[in-house]
Amino acid sequence: MPKLYEYFGLYVLFYSNEHEPIHVHGIDPDGREMKAEIIVKDGKIVRIRYLVVGNVAPLAGRCLRDFKALVSAKADDIVKKWVDFFVLKKPVKTVRITKRLA
Repeated sequence: MPKLYEYFGLYVLFYSNEHEPIHVHGIDPDGREMKAEIIVKDGKIVRIRYLVVGNVAPLAGRCLRDFKALVSAKADDIVKKWVDFFVLKKPVKTVRITKRLA
């Protein structure tokens, strides 16, 4: 389970058995979780869709806002990390972000 980012208690990661479309999971310290699908068309990000994951309580409040801000700010990097990990079989390092994203 490659963890991409740590951001003020929020973890953003891939599960190791993922499937397309490109997506990441955001998990807060209380175990709440959501998924962000990054839709790419002709090599460009055209949409980010936020979804509830199964029967898990969804992110809320500050954690949800942080997840959306992080995915929006890092979408290109997330796509690159997806290709590196799932296509090129390269390891992915966790990045700890200690400053709030705009």
